Amino acid sequence: MSDKNTYDYIIIGAGSAGCVLANRLTEDGKHTVLLLEAGGSDKSLFIQMPTALSYPMNTPKYAWQFHSEKEPFLDYRAMHCPRGKVLGGGSSINGMVYVRGHACDFDEWQEHGAHGWSYQDCLPYFKKAESWDKGGDEYRGSNGPLATCNGNDMALNPLYQAFINAGKDAGYPTTEDYNGFRQEGFGAMHMTVKNGVRASTSNAYLRDALKRPNLTLLSGVLTRKVLLDGKQAVGVQYEQNGQVNEVLANKEVISAAGSIGSPQLLQLSGIGPEDVLQSAGVPVVQHLPGVGENLQDHLEVYFQYHCKQPITLNSKLNLVSKGLIGSRWMMFKSGLGATNHFESCGFIRSRANIKWPNIQYHFLPAAMRYDGGKAIDGHGFQVHVGPNKPQSRGRVWITSSDPKTFPKILFNYIGTPQDKQDWRDTIRLTRELLNQPAMDAFRGEEIQPGTQITSDEAIDQWVRENVESAYHPSCTCKMGSDDDAMAVVDNQCRVRGIKHLRIVDSSVFPTIPNGNLNAPTIMVAEKAADMILGKPALEKTDVDIWIDDQWQSRQRLGKPKRALGKPLEQTQSES
Repeated sequence: MSDKNTYDYIIIGAGSAGCVLANRLTEDGKHTVLLLEAGGSDKSLFIQMPTALSYPMNTPKYAWQFHSEKEPFLDYRAMHCPRGKVLGGGSSINGMVYVRGHACDFDEWQEHGAHGWSYQDCLPYFKKAESWDKGGDEYRGSNGPLATCNGNDMALNPLYQAFINAGKDAGYPTTEDYNGFRQEGFGAMHMTVKNGVRASTSNAYLRDALKRPNLTLLSGVLTRKVLLDGKQAVGVQYEQNGQVNEVLANKEVISAAGSIGSPQLLQLSGIGPEDVLQSAGVPVVQHLPGVGENLQDHLEVYFQYHCKQPITLNSKLNLVSKGLIGSRWMMFKSGLGATNHFESCGFIRSRANIKWPNIQYHFLPAAMRYDGGKAIDGHGFQVHVGPNKPQSRGRVWITSSDPKTFPKILFNYIGTPQDKQDWRDTIRLTRELLNQPAMDAFRGEEIQPGTQITSDEAIDQWVRENVESAYHPSCTCKMGSDDDAMAVVDNQCRVRGIKHLRIVDSSVFPTIPNGNLNAPTIMVAEKAADMILGKPALEKTDVDIWIDDQWQSRQRLGKPKRALGKPLEQTQSES
């Protein structure tokens, strides 16, 4: 091959991780990098305007429209699983919510064999990535590429503060910064928005990097497989405009194709469970049984109420209002067009003897579907809520050697008794939360689940029928120690048994964090970039983290002002 077909590093996927890597691996000018992306430009108004977040996720041009197999514990529903297919990947189609996860999530990674990935190891990289609009401190970054903010500081609607006050009424703490000292509690939600525009990794990292002569971007490219010489990655085979080409890597091939794309790519390349590869007609190069296994995701439901005051976004869904919102955003990058509308939130524990939160709330001053459709008549509000630490595990596997054939995906959602119980607790705790005095001036009748949904059996059935993915698939190429047969990569993100091949994306998470996945994915890419370049890791921090000192014996700090039904502890003991 000629020199123009050889690069030091080849990165597959220009998503949340790939854009970070493209920037960091080229910034010193010493290395040539090729970035391959299946999608195209992210310049669409529907991507850049925060309020339009529902459009790119449901558009085939911008997202792979994957679906799961029929889920056995969800009445055999096939669940939608869109994945980014555009510059910026998931960060260009997501809800722009910035949640790092709880400190204990990363300590859990280390306990699962990801040595050097404890919270104190990871925090310097969260800070390196970030420019927090309130300024840096021992938890928050101030000079990073990724802009984070409090949105409109909840000024656009009184319901945001009412929701936080309801958390206090229910006996939970408030938090000044859930990405800092204390995650547990209720407070303002943070978003990846800069000057009213989506702060994707394409905008934050890739734009500047593309000005460098040592970075080459090829978009509209389908990566077919990693080229292997024995058990060493030497390049990539890709298809563009119907033509198959090959490029070589002097140093490394790095898959940043995401939690569905990376296991699919490895399996297409002959790396994965032997039986899966043989069934798909792919020659086995490296038997790695964990490739595609350990799949985890977050589920959520929309808990909805009518609103007694005409102050919700339901009045803004007509064409005239949308036109005015869009015009203001086009001219000033401000107003309702500049927010994702998730401006307050909560993190709670579902029961005593859980050390850190396992339930997350996104509050929305509207009652509608995530795609913006099926809004109720009149005014309403809702919380998106679900348990964030599921026990259920799924898998991703190819059935063909053709890279254009979608892999099979099965999550096994709510497949354990504890997962069921977590959902029962979630529904009961949420109803109690939204019936606190702070919501009295706003709360009308419960729309869904509906006040008749109270028994375990009724809750189970309603959840099965109504739950939706929060679009956080992860953990399918997990990081782990040498003695873990299911670990796909080591603590340097290197694929076991294959030289010069790494995976850097959310698939390497050992366990799913308590929060949205964009922030930890960016952190992983920042940390992995130093590893790839042979740089020493940033110095570990030694910061304090709030944990309820009585977490073994209580579920929250105080008693709710208004309790509903039997005490939660009694309900759980009977289940």
